[in-house]
Amino acid sequence: MEHSGTVLIVARRGGDWTDCLDVLSERYAYRVVHVGSVAEALTTMSGVHVDLAVAEDRKDETIGLDFLTRLRVSHPEIMRVYVTSEGSPLSYDTLTKAAIYQFLLTPLDAAQLGLVVERALEARELARRHRILSREFKISGDALRLGERRDLLFRPESHQFEKLVYASEKMAELCDLAKQAATTELPILIQGETGTGKELLARAIHYNSPRRTSPLLVQNCGGMPDDLLQSELFGHKRGAFTGAISDRLGLFRAADGGTVFLDEISEVSPSFQVSLLRFLQEGEVKPLGSDKVEHCNVRIIAASNRSLKDMVARREFRQDLYFRLKGFELEVPPLRERRDDIAPLSEFFAAKHADAMGRKILGITASTIEKLSACDFPGNVRELENEIRRMVALAKDGEYITTRNMSASLLASAAARSRSDGPRGFVPEGATLKDQVESLEKQIVGRALLRNHWNQSRTAAELGLSRVGLSNKIKRYNLEQQG
Repeated sequence: MEHSGTVLIVARRGGDWTDCLDVLSERYAYRVVHVGSVAEALTTMSGVHVDLAVAEDRKDETIGLDFLTRLRVSHPEIMRVYVTSEGSPLSYDTLTKAAIYQFLLTPLDAAQLGLVVERALEARELARRHRILSREFKISGDALRLGERRDLLFRPESHQFEKLVYASEKMAELCDLAKQAATTELPILIQGETGTGKELLARAIHYNSPRRTSPLLVQNCGGMPDDLLQSELFGHKRGAFTGAISDRLGLFRAADGGTVFLDEISEVSPSFQVSLLRFLQEGEVKPLGSDKVEHCNVRIIAASNRSLKDMVARREFRQDLYFRLKGFELEVPPLRERRDDIAPLSEFFAAKHADAMGRKILGITASTIEKLSACDFPGNVRELENEIRRMVALAKDGEYITTRNMSASLLASAAARSRSDGPRGFVPEGATLKDQVESLEKQIVGRALLRNHWNQSRTAAELGLSRVGLSNKIKRYNLEQQG
């Protein structure tokens, strides 16, 4: 069933919520993520796209209301519904500060909650469309005065898999495979360079899996000594080693029924690889200092920025563990191999950081996107996000982000790449004037189509052509959409 929205419930387990969860997920087809604490909610939101949040307080508590108040600043696009017990002190000022859509009193009526959620999400969608239309009309007028294009403000051809934004065919294929892998119980190995979004992909997989209502816990294995990593994952008993002043549950037991994401798995020692292999084979957990072996049901998603296959060939990683980890093997391509993603990612990050900084940014100019697309970004998506955040901070309210906001190093990188690519639209010496004009026209039309991601209406408007005229030139010059 296709979900029509994601609802985050921050409330106790059981009670009235059992019927409410059933109504929201079955009758309304919402995807419901139920967590028991604010800390768990914040962790969940770092990896899953949430449309509406419902937070509950018991009598004389304000934890849920405080969470919704924080949410108004950190995630203003999320609709907020507050649930509290009858007789709780509710003031207009506190409810206004949280900007909640509606508040409900316990005992909850499942049908009433379903109706409130439905109306809230309808209002959210109407507000989103209003913002887009308002921005389109406002920017159309500003663009005429400023001589700027509004090419890159709204890209319906871009896609999202939770917090992963993409438009390239490579990422589309990867995310399709990841969605299939999510429905299984097999372990998953994600490989790719640093900064490509491996953890975001892991979170997206978890929140699209049957385990999404259970915890997702993350452990970075890089640079940790064996005893500390053993304690973090398997737990320990009090007195097991110096400093062990109390029992520790360990991530595997804490995530029972859920998922554990192990980042930088390539960095673990050979001795720890044996312990991890045992757990993957039998699901056995033996805390440090304990003689008792316990079993838990955890799905492992591992990630590495080094090729485990090459490490196996060099005898630096156990082959049997490698085969255990790669129930599904996903390779996240570097940004330089999926340049089509730079434009939608830039717009996504610009909107994200503009909201976070309280800035009003009109958009990113086409020439800026061209320059960004020419950069190699050795730091991949993380480097691109840092650059966009810096550009948003430098841009003035009510203006576009332009090339003058770019860092000097990236401008130099883009210029160097343009020089190395050589001149475009080369015409052999001695060509007729007609051939030269046609070659130049083909180049201009082709670049405009690429810049607009083959949106022919937008390209025709940019070039001052009709749709039929543009279509004729595409056929005449035998232009084909690639990527």
